Amino acid sequence: MHLSKPRVIIIGAGFGGLNVAKNLRNTKYEIILIDKSNHHLFQPLLYQVATSALSPGDIAIPIRTVLRKAQNIQVIMNEVLSIELQKKIVHLTDGSLYYDYLVIAPGSQHSYFGNDHWQHYAPGLKSLSDALTIREKILTSFEFAERVYGTQNMYKYLTFVIVGGGPTGVELAGAIAEIGRKTMLADFPVLKDEDIRVLLIEAGSKLLASYSENLSKYTEEALKKLGVEVLFNEKVIDIYQSKVITNKREIISNNIIWAAGNSASKLLITLGVELDKYGRAIVKNDLSLPGHPEVFVIGDAACVYDQSNLPLPAIAPVAIQQGKFVANIIKSKVPTYNRPAFKYNDKGMMATIGRAKAVAMIKKFKIAGFFAWVLWSFVHIFFLIDFRNRFKVMLEWIWYYITYKPGARIIVYNKYQHKEKTPLNESV
Repeated sequence: MHLSKPRVIIIGAGFGGLNVAKNLRNTKYEIILIDKSNHHLFQPLLYQVATSALSPGDIAIPIRTVLRKAQNIQVIMNEVLSIELQKKIVHLTDGSLYYDYLVIAPGSQHSYFGNDHWQHYAPGLKSLSDALTIREKILTSFEFAERVYGTQNMYKYLTFVIVGGGPTGVELAGAIAEIGRKTMLADFPVLKDEDIRVLLIEAGSKLLASYSENLSKYTEEALKKLGVEVLFNEKVIDIYQSKVITNKREIISNNIIWAAGNSASKLLITLGVELDKYGRAIVKNDLSLPGHPEVFVIGDAACVYDQSNLPLPAIAPVAIQQGKFVANIIKSKVPTYNRPAFKYNDKGMMATIGRAKAVAMIKKFKIAGFFAWVLWSFVHIFFLIDFRNRFKVMLEWIWYYITYKPGARIIVYNKYQHKEKTPLNESV
Protein backbone atom coordinates (compact mmCIF):
# COMPACT_ATOMS: atom_id res chain seq x y z
CA MET A 1 0.00 0.00 0.00
CA HIS A 2 1.48 3.37 -1.03
CA LEU A 3 1.10 6.36 1.25
CA SER A 4 2.00 9.95 0.38
CA LYS A 5 3.85 10.22 3.71
CA PRO A 6 5.47 7.51 5.80
CA ARG A 7 2.90 6.51 8.43
CA VAL A 8 3.79 6.05 12.09
CA ILE A 9 1.16 4.35 14.24
CA ILE A 10 1.50 4.80 18.00
CA ILE A 11 -0.51 2.51 20.28
CA GLY A 12 -1.12 4.09 23.68
CA ALA A 13 -1.11 7.73 24.84
CA GLY A 14 0.67 7.17 28.13
CA PHE A 15 4.03 8.74 28.94
CA GLY A 16 5.88 6.78 26.27
CA GLY A 17 3.42 7.01 23.39
CA LEU A 18 2.59 10.66 23.95
CA ASN A 19 6.26 11.62 23.96
CA VAL A 20 6.78 9.85 20.65
CA ALA A 21 3.87 11.83 19.17
CA LYS A 22 5.02 15.16 20.62
CA ASN A 23 8.53 14.69 19.22
CA LEU A 24 7.20 13.80 15.75
CA ARG A 25 4.62 16.57 15.45
CA ASN A 26 4.83 18.80 12.39
CA THR A 27 7.36 16.51 10.72
CA LYS A 28 7.13 14.81 7.31
CA TYR A 29 5.46 11.76 8.87
CA GLU A 30 1.77 10.97 9.12
CA ILE A 31 1.15 10.11 12.77
CA ILE A 32 -1.83 8.12 14.04
CA LEU A 33 -2.13 7.90 17.83
CA ILE A 34 -4.55 5.25 19.11
CA ASP A 35 -5.82 4.97 22.67
CA LYS A 36 -8.86 3.42 24.36
CA SER A 37 -9.41 6.67 26.29
CA ASN A 38 -9.64 10.25 25.08
CA HIS A 39 -7.23 11.52 27.72
CA HIS A 40 -3.63 11.30 28.83
CA LEU A 41 -3.48 10.28 32.48
CA PHE A 42 -0.81 11.22 35.02
CA GLN A 43 -0.82 7.84 36.73
CA PRO A 44 1.58 8.65 39.62
CA LEU A 45 -1.17 10.78 41.18
CA LEU A 46 -4.06 8.36 40.67
CA TYR A 47 -3.97 7.40 44.33
CA GLN A 48 -4.76 11.03 45.21
CA VAL A 49 -7.97 10.82 43.20
CA ALA A 50 -8.77 7.50 44.91
CA THR A 51 -8.33 9.13 48.33
CA SER A 52 -10.23 12.35 47.48
CA ALA A 53 -7.23 14.70 47.53
CA LEU A 54 -7.57 15.56 43.83
CA SER A 55 -10.32 15.53 41.21
CA PRO A 56 -10.02 13.50 37.96
CA GLY A 57 -9.55 16.64 35.86
CA ASP A 58 -6.50 17.61 37.90
CA ILE A 59 -4.44 14.69 36.62
CA ALA A 60 -5.88 14.10 33.14
CA ILE A 61 -6.02 16.12 29.94
CA PRO A 62 -7.63 15.34 26.56
CA ILE A 63 -5.10 13.93 24.10
CA ARG A 64 -6.43 16.19 21.35
CA THR A 65 -5.81 19.24 23.54
CA VAL A 66 -2.17 18.28 24.02
CA LEU A 67 -1.66 17.79 20.27
CA ARG A 68 -4.06 20.40 18.87
CA LYS A 69 -1.29 22.37 17.11
CA ALA A 70 0.15 19.29 15.41
CA GLN A 71 -0.97 19.31 11.77
CA ASN A 72 0.27 15.80 11.01
CA ILE A 73 -1.25 13.88 13.94
CA GLN A 74 -4.59 12.08 13.93
CA VAL A 75 -5.99 10.85 17.25
CA ILE A 76 -8.24 7.78 17.25
CA MET A 77 -10.14 6.63 20.33
CA ASN A 78 -10.33 2.89 19.75
CA GLU A 79 -8.93 -0.43 20.94
CA VAL A 80 -6.22 -2.38 19.14
CA LEU A 81 -7.15 -6.07 19.01
CA SER A 82 -4.12 -7.55 17.26
CA ILE A 83 -1.07 -6.80 15.13
CA GLU A 84 0.20 -8.60 12.02
CA LEU A 85 3.92 -7.91 11.90
CA GLN A 86 4.55 -9.51 8.50
CA LYS A 87 1.79 -7.54 6.78
CA LYS A 88 2.40 -4.36 8.82
CA ILE A 89 -1.26 -4.13 9.79
CA VAL A 90 -2.90 -3.05 13.06
CA HIS A 91 -6.41 -4.41 13.63
CA LEU A 92 -8.87 -2.23 15.57
CA THR A 93 -12.37 -3.00 16.80
CA ASP A 94 -13.78 -1.37 13.66
CA GLY A 95 -11.15 -1.66 10.96
CA SER A 96 -7.48 -2.03 10.13
CA LEU A 97 -4.59 0.34 9.46
CA TYR A 98 -1.32 -0.08 7.57
CA TYR A 99 1.92 1.31 9.01
CA ASP A 100 5.50 2.05 7.98
CA TYR A 101 6.61 2.41 11.60
CA LEU A 102 4.85 1.08 14.65
CA VAL A 103 5.37 2.11 18.29
CA ILE A 104 3.71 -0.16 20.85
CA ALA A 105 3.17 1.53 24.21
CA PRO A 106 -0.04 0.06 25.71
CA GLY A 107 1.09 0.25 29.34
CA SER A 108 0.42 -2.53 31.84
CA GLN A 109 -2.51 -4.13 33.65
CA HIS A 110 -3.19 -5.57 37.09
CA SER A 111 -1.75 -9.00 37.78
CA TYR A 112 -3.61 -11.17 40.26
CA PHE A 113 -1.17 -14.05 39.78
CA GLY A 114 -3.66 -16.34 38.09
CA ASN A 115 -6.59 -15.36 40.34
CA ASP A 116 -8.35 -12.93 38.03
CA HIS A 117 -11.66 -13.33 39.89
CA TRP A 118 -10.12 -11.37 42.78
CA GLN A 119 -10.41 -8.16 40.77
CA HIS A 120 -14.16 -8.10 41.45
CA TYR A 121 -13.49 -7.77 45.18
CA ALA A 122 -10.10 -6.03 45.21
CA PRO A 123 -9.86 -3.35 42.49
CA GLY A 124 -6.46 -2.11 41.44
CA LEU A 125 -5.42 1.37 40.42
CA LYS A 126 -4.63 1.89 36.72
CA SER A 127 -7.32 4.22 35.38
CA LEU A 128 -9.57 7.09 36.42
CA SER A 129 -12.42 4.60 36.56
CA ASP A 130 -10.43 2.50 39.07
CA ALA A 131 -9.66 5.59 41.17
CA LEU A 132 -13.29 6.73 41.25
CA THR A 133 -14.46 3.22 42.12
CA ILE A 134 -12.11 3.13 45.11
CA ARG A 135 -12.92 6.69 46.15
CA GLU A 136 -16.66 6.16 46.17
CA LYS A 137 -16.37 2.90 48.04
CA ILE A 138 -14.21 4.53 50.74
CA LEU A 139 -16.55 7.49 51.13
CA THR A 140 -19.66 5.30 51.14
CA SER A 141 -18.14 3.04 53.78
CA PHE A 142 -18.10 5.90 56.29
CA GLU A 143 -21.76 6.60 55.52
CA PHE A 144 -22.63 2.94 56.09
CA ALA A 145 -20.48 2.65 59.21
CA GLU A 146 -22.36 5.47 60.90
CA ARG A 147 -25.67 3.72 60.14
CA VAL A 148 -24.58 0.54 61.92
CA TYR A 149 -22.37 2.09 64.58
CA GLY A 150 -22.06 -0.03 67.71
CA THR A 151 -22.63 -3.31 65.87
CA GLN A 152 -20.19 -5.89 64.56
CA ASN A 153 -21.03 -4.87 60.99
CA MET A 154 -19.42 -1.48 61.57
CA TYR A 155 -15.90 -2.88 61.51
CA LYS A 156 -16.00 -4.24 57.98
CA TYR A 157 -16.76 -0.74 56.69
CA LEU A 158 -13.97 0.90 58.70
CA THR A 159 -11.30 -1.69 57.93
CA PHE A 160 -9.18 -0.87 54.87
CA VAL A 161 -6.84 -3.50 53.43
CA ILE A 162 -4.16 -2.68 50.86
CA VAL A 163 -2.34 -5.64 49.30
CA GLY A 164 1.21 -4.84 48.20
CA GLY A 165 3.97 -2.80 49.86
CA GLY A 166 5.36 -1.06 46.79
CA PRO A 167 5.03 2.71 46.11
CA THR A 168 1.32 2.53 45.23
CA GLY A 169 0.47 0.46 48.30
CA VAL A 170 2.48 2.71 50.62
CA GLU A 171 0.96 5.89 49.19
CA LEU A 172 -2.58 4.52 49.41
CA ALA A 173 -2.14 3.27 52.97
CA GLY A 174 -0.75 6.59 54.18
CA ALA A 175 -3.40 8.65 52.38
CA ILE A 176 -6.31 6.50 53.60
CA ALA A 177 -5.04 6.63 57.19
CA GLU A 178 -4.78 10.41 57.01
CA ILE A 179 -8.12 11.06 55.37
CA GLY A 180 -9.84 8.57 57.67
CA ARG A 181 -8.54 9.99 60.92
CA LYS A 182 -7.83 13.64 60.13
CA THR A 183 -10.69 14.46 57.77
CA MET A 184 -13.62 12.04 57.85
CA LEU A 185 -13.96 11.82 61.64
CA ALA A 186 -14.72 15.53 61.82
CA ASP A 187 -17.75 14.95 59.59
CA PHE A 188 -18.83 11.76 61.37
CA PRO A 189 -18.59 12.65 65.08
CA VAL A 190 -20.14 9.36 66.16
CA LEU A 191 -17.12 7.46 64.80
CA LYS A 192 -13.94 7.17 66.86
CA ASP A 193 -10.27 7.10 65.89
CA GLU A 194 -9.83 3.58 67.26
CA ASP A 195 -12.69 2.30 65.06
CA ILE A 196 -10.60 2.77 61.91
CA ARG A 197 -8.10 0.11 60.81
CA VAL A 198 -5.74 0.41 57.85
CA LEU A 199 -3.74 -2.72 57.06
CA LEU A 200 -0.92 -2.98 54.52
CA ILE A 201 -0.13 -6.57 53.52
CA GLU A 202 3.32 -7.30 52.07
CA ALA A 203 4.47 -10.77 51.03
CA GLY A 204 8.12 -9.85 51.54
CA SER A 205 10.09 -8.67 54.54
CA LYS A 206 10.32 -4.94 53.69
CA LEU A 207 8.37 -2.10 52.13
CA LEU A 208 9.55 -0.42 48.93
CA ALA A 209 11.75 -3.37 48.01
CA SER A 210 13.87 -1.42 45.50
CA TYR A 211 14.75 1.26 48.05
CA SER A 212 17.60 1.22 50.57
CA GLU A 213 17.12 -0.48 53.91
CA ASN A 214 17.08 2.75 55.93
CA LEU A 215 14.45 4.39 53.67
CA SER A 216 12.34 1.24 53.82
CA LYS A 217 12.55 1.29 57.61
CA TYR A 218 11.69 4.99 57.72
CA THR A 219 8.63 4.31 55.56
CA GLU A 220 7.49 1.53 57.89
CA GLU A 221 7.84 3.71 60.99
CA ALA A 222 6.11 6.68 59.34
CA LEU A 223 3.13 4.51 58.35
CA LYS A 224 2.88 3.08 61.85
CA LYS A 225 2.76 6.62 63.28
CA LEU A 226 -0.21 7.25 60.99
CA GLY A 227 -1.90 4.20 62.49
CA VAL A 228 -1.25 1.77 59.61
CA GLU A 229 -0.74 -1.88 60.57
CA VAL A 230 2.06 -3.27 58.39
CA LEU A 231 1.91 -7.06 57.95
CA PHE A 232 5.14 -8.56 56.60
CA ASN A 233 5.70 -12.04 55.15
CA GLU A 234 1.97 -12.52 54.57
CA LYS A 235 0.85 -14.02 51.30
CA VAL A 236 -2.73 -13.57 50.15
CA ILE A 237 -4.31 -16.97 49.55
CA ASP A 238 -7.85 -15.94 48.64
CA ILE A 239 -10.12 -12.91 48.43
CA TYR A 240 -13.90 -12.86 48.73
CA GLN A 241 -16.45 -10.06 48.67
CA SER A 242 -15.65 -8.86 52.18
CA LYS A 243 -12.79 -11.08 53.26
CA VAL A 244 -9.04 -11.48 52.72
CA ILE A 245 -7.40 -14.78 53.63
CA THR A 246 -3.63 -14.84 54.07
CA ASN A 247 -1.28 -17.59 55.20
CA LYS A 248 -1.62 -16.21 58.74
CA ARG A 249 -5.14 -14.81 59.24
CA GLU A 250 -8.55 -13.85 57.92
CA ILE A 251 -9.47 -10.15 57.66
CA ILE A 252 -13.05 -8.97 57.29
CA SER A 253 -13.18 -5.80 55.21
CA ASN A 254 -15.43 -4.10 52.73
CA ASN A 255 -12.50 -2.08 51.37
CA ILE A 256 -9.83 -4.25 49.73
CA ILE A 257 -7.42 -2.60 47.28
CA TRP A 258 -4.94 -4.46 45.10
CA ALA A 259 -1.45 -2.95 44.66
CA ALA A 260 0.62 -6.13 44.51
CA GLY A 261 1.51 -6.75 40.91
CA ASN A 262 1.42 -5.77 37.24
CA SER A 263 1.68 -7.60 33.96
CA ALA A 264 2.09 -6.40 30.40
CA SER A 265 -0.81 -5.82 28.02
CA LYS A 266 -2.29 -8.96 26.46
CA LEU A 267 -1.93 -7.25 23.09
CA LEU A 268 1.73 -8.33 23.08
CA ILE A 269 0.67 -11.98 22.86
CA THR A 270 -0.67 -11.34 19.35
CA LEU A 271 2.82 -10.38 18.14
CA GLY A 272 4.13 -13.94 18.29
CA VAL A 273 7.50 -12.74 19.68
CA GLU A 274 9.48 -13.78 22.75
CA LEU A 275 8.06 -12.44 26.03
CA ASP A 276 9.54 -12.41 29.52
CA LYS A 277 7.81 -13.86 32.60
CA TYR A 278 5.80 -10.65 33.04
CA GLY A 279 4.51 -10.79 29.47
CA ARG A 280 6.74 -7.95 28.23
CA ALA A 281 8.28 -8.06 24.76
CA ILE A 282 12.03 -8.71 24.77
CA VAL A 283 13.45 -5.98 22.52
CA LYS A 284 16.85 -5.14 21.07
CA ASN A 285 18.98 -2.39 22.58
CA ASP A 286 17.45 0.13 20.16
CA LEU A 287 13.98 -0.84 21.53
CA SER A 288 12.96 -2.52 18.26
CA LEU A 289 11.62 -6.06 17.92
CA PRO A 290 14.13 -8.65 16.66
CA GLY A 291 13.62 -9.05 12.91
CA HIS A 292 11.36 -6.01 12.73
CA PRO A 293 13.42 -2.81 12.84
CA GLU A 294 10.31 -0.75 12.02
CA VAL A 295 8.47 -1.88 15.18
CA PHE A 296 9.35 -0.46 18.59
CA VAL A 297 8.05 -1.48 22.03
CA ILE A 298 8.46 0.98 24.92
CA GLY A 299 7.39 1.67 28.50
CA ASP A 300 5.78 -1.01 30.66
CA ALA A 301 5.41 -3.28 27.60
CA ALA A 302 9.17 -3.60 26.96
CA CYS A 303 11.76 -5.76 28.66
CA VAL A 304 14.93 -3.67 28.56
CA TYR A 305 18.11 -4.15 30.60
CA ASP A 306 20.37 -1.44 32.00
CA GLN A 307 24.17 -1.38 32.12
CA SER A 308 24.09 -3.66 35.17
CA ASN A 309 22.00 -6.21 33.28
CA LEU A 310 18.96 -5.48 35.44
CA PRO A 311 15.51 -4.86 33.90
CA LEU A 312 14.49 -1.21 33.83
CA PRO A 313 11.62 -0.39 36.21
CA ALA A 314 8.12 0.29 34.91
CA ILE A 315 8.05 3.98 35.84
CA ALA A 316 7.19 7.19 34.00
CA PRO A 317 10.76 8.53 33.50
CA VAL A 318 11.78 5.34 31.67
CA ALA A 319 8.80 5.58 29.29
CA ILE A 320 9.38 9.31 28.68
CA GLN A 321 13.04 8.83 27.78
CA GLN A 322 12.23 5.83 25.58
CA GLY A 323 9.55 7.81 23.75
CA LYS A 324 11.98 10.60 22.92
CA PHE A 325 14.66 8.06 21.91
CA VAL A 326 12.39 6.23 19.46
CA ALA A 327 11.09 9.49 17.96
CA ASN A 328 14.67 10.58 17.26
CA ILE A 329 15.47 7.29 15.53
CA ILE A 330 12.40 7.61 13.29
CA LYS A 331 13.06 11.28 12.52
CA SER A 332 16.72 10.81 11.67
CA LYS A 333 16.17 7.60 9.66
CA VAL A 334 19.25 6.03 11.20
CA PRO A 335 20.22 2.84 9.33
CA THR A 336 19.39 -0.27 11.34
CA TYR A 337 23.02 -1.34 11.64
CA ASN A 338 24.03 2.07 12.96
CA ARG A 339 21.34 2.73 15.53
CA PRO A 340 22.48 3.74 19.03
CA ALA A 341 21.56 1.71 22.10
CA PHE A 342 19.04 3.16 24.51
CA LYS A 343 20.62 4.27 27.78
CA TYR A 344 18.41 5.24 30.67
CA ASN A 345 19.45 8.30 32.64
CA ASP A 346 18.37 7.29 36.12
CA LYS A 347 17.42 10.44 38.01
CA GLY A 348 16.19 8.55 41.04
CA MET A 349 13.00 7.29 42.67
CA MET A 350 10.63 8.77 45.20
CA ALA A 351 7.46 7.87 47.04
CA THR A 352 5.23 9.83 49.38
CA ILE A 353 4.00 8.36 52.66
CA GLY A 354 1.66 11.07 53.81
CA ARG A 355 1.39 14.75 54.55
CA ALA A 356 4.94 16.19 54.63
CA LYS A 357 6.51 12.72 54.62
CA ALA A 358 8.26 11.06 51.66
CA VAL A 359 11.38 9.14 50.70
CA ALA A 360 13.68 9.69 47.74
CA MET A 361 16.76 8.05 46.22
CA ILE A 362 18.57 10.41 43.86
CA LYS A 363 21.91 9.10 42.63
CA LYS A 364 23.93 8.55 45.81
CA PHE A 365 21.64 10.68 47.96
CA LYS A 366 18.98 9.17 50.20
CA ILE A 367 16.43 11.64 51.56
CA ALA A 368 13.49 11.17 53.92
CA GLY A 369 10.98 13.45 55.60
CA PHE A 370 9.72 16.93 54.82
CA PHE A 371 12.39 17.90 52.28
CA ALA A 372 11.79 14.68 50.34
CA TRP A 373 8.07 15.50 50.32
CA VAL A 374 8.71 19.02 48.98
CA LEU A 375 10.95 17.54 46.28
CA TRP A 376 8.32 14.91 45.43
CA SER A 377 5.69 17.66 45.14
CA PHE A 378 7.74 19.84 42.79
CA VAL A 379 8.75 16.91 40.57
CA HIS A 380 5.14 15.79 40.16
CA ILE A 381 3.95 19.35 39.48
CA PHE A 382 6.66 19.71 36.83
CA PHE A 383 5.64 16.55 34.96
CA LEU A 384 1.95 17.48 34.77
CA ILE A 385 1.44 18.44 31.13
CA ASP A 386 -1.03 21.32 31.38
CA PHE A 387 -0.14 24.59 33.15
CA ARG A 388 -3.69 24.91 34.50
CA ASN A 389 -3.37 21.45 36.08
CA ARG A 390 -0.04 22.37 37.65
CA PHE A 391 -1.43 25.53 39.21
CA LYS A 392 -4.62 23.88 40.44
CA VAL A 393 -2.85 20.86 41.95
CA MET A 394 -0.38 23.12 43.74
CA LEU A 395 -3.25 25.11 45.28
CA GLU A 396 -5.05 21.89 46.30
CA TRP A 397 -1.93 20.59 48.04
CA ILE A 398 -1.34 23.88 49.86
CA TRP A 399 -4.98 23.91 50.99
CA TYR A 400 -4.79 20.31 52.19
CA TYR A 401 -1.48 20.95 54.00
CA ILE A 402 -3.02 23.87 55.90
CA THR A 403 -6.51 22.50 56.59
CA TYR A 404 -6.37 18.68 56.30
CA LYS A 405 -9.46 19.02 54.07
CA PRO A 406 -9.23 17.37 50.63
CA GLY A 407 -11.68 18.89 48.21
CA ALA A 408 -13.01 15.95 46.19
CA ARG A 409 -15.21 14.06 48.66
CA ILE A 410 -18.35 13.93 46.53
CA ILE A 411 -20.20 10.64 46.03
CA VAL A 412 -21.57 10.78 42.48
CA TYR A 413 -22.92 7.25 42.16
CA ASN A 414 -22.50 4.33 44.52
CA LYS A 415 -22.85 1.24 42.36
CA TYR A 416 -22.03 -0.97 45.35
CA GLN A 417 -25.47 -0.32 46.80
CA HIS A 418 -26.82 -2.40 43.93
CA LYS A 419 -24.32 -5.24 44.32
CA GLU A 420 -24.01 -5.95 48.00
CA LYS A 421 -25.93 -5.66 51.22
CA THR A 422 -26.13 -2.20 52.78
CA PRO A 423 -27.18 -1.16 56.29
CA LEU A 424 -30.72 -0.81 54.95
CA ASN A 425 -31.13 -4.52 54.30
CA GLU A 426 -28.51 -6.37 56.31
CA SER A 427 -29.24 -7.65 59.78
CA VAL A 428 -27.99 -5.37 62.53
